[in-house]
Amino acid sequence: MADLLVLRAIRGRARTLNLNGRGLQRVPGAVGSLTQLASLQLKSNCLCQLPGEVVALSNLSVLNLGNNQFTKVPEELKYLHSLQVLHMFGNRISEIPACVFDRLENLKFLNLNNNLIENLPVEIQKLQRLEKLSINYNHLQHIPKELCVLQNLCELHLGHNQLETLPEHIGYLSNLKELRIYRNNLTGLPEGLCRLRNLRILDVAGNQIQAFPSRMHETPLQELYCEENPLLLKEPVSAIQDEEVLSLKEITARHILNHPENESILREQIKHYPDAGRLLSGRNACALCGKWFLDMWLVCVKFVDVKKKMKTSNNVPLLPVKILLCSYQCFNQRHADIFGVAAQ
Repeated sequence: MADLLVLRAIRGRARTLNLNGRGLQRVPGAVGSLTQLASLQLKSNCLCQLPGEVVALSNLSVLNLGNNQFTKVPEELKYLHSLQVLHMFGNRISEIPACVFDRLENLKFLNLNNNLIENLPVEIQKLQRLEKLSINYNHLQHIPKELCVLQNLCELHLGHNQLETLPEHIGYLSNLKELRIYRNNLTGLPEGLCRLRNLRILDVAGNQIQAFPSRMHETPLQELYCEENPLLLKEPVSAIQDEEVLSLKEITARHILNHPENESILREQIKHYPDAGRLLSGRNACALCGKWFLDMWLVCVKFVDVKKKMKTSNNVPLLPVKILLCSYQCFNQRHADIFGVAAQ
């Protein structure tokens, strides 16, 4: 029956072909003759590979391979230069060959939901026109920083994965409007997230977040979903301050970071020690005195009422945002609305 439908499409010079739910175990090779085809629907079959003939579909803009039995993204896709929408949800994909993204420069929507993907290849940065990426219900353990160069990305869906962190570079996704990373293992969010001036929806429900980045309440969010996180509550208790003892590494780092008169000489020397340069690049600035420090010394929070500004989870009357201080001296001079959380 599928072969007959393909033959009819060839005779009619069809621009669309729907072979959904046909129980196909292979795609008829004659599909390659449909050179004017713009949309090919192959959802809900038993496919695990594509025939080489599909490379002839130079005008194909929509391809639906959802609910099949693919274990990897087929390499033949790299020849479909006109492809704009690709659905591969509901398969068994655990591998994405790096070459697949080589020439999909027109792809705008990629749906990889409900698969077994653990890693994304860094070559995803080649999808420069991508506007929506959905990888919900997979096994992702990290996001490559290369994804953060996709300047046209408006929606990023990463729910139900195994992410523990997000790259600091996420702040470069300047057109991102919707970020959904619910049901992961995130213990915090990067400060870079606060640079997303177009972000309107953030869903981080069901993670392990205690406090948000320091400028989160200044972002233009309209909706924030953060239920089922162990968010800090405004319940002050008395505490004893530990003795403030800095390590030799910390003392040296603070000397380098806070003495600009030595900067040119020291920086010149540090170029010869890349490990030291990487170490210093992880510096933090004290929220009160503005001085640089290396290791997280004292984490504090302040509680911000965002109810009037955005729609948020019902059980979050006040949003805890993180404040970093460099010493107990600054802590003892803090504002009354800043509360200590932990000392290191």
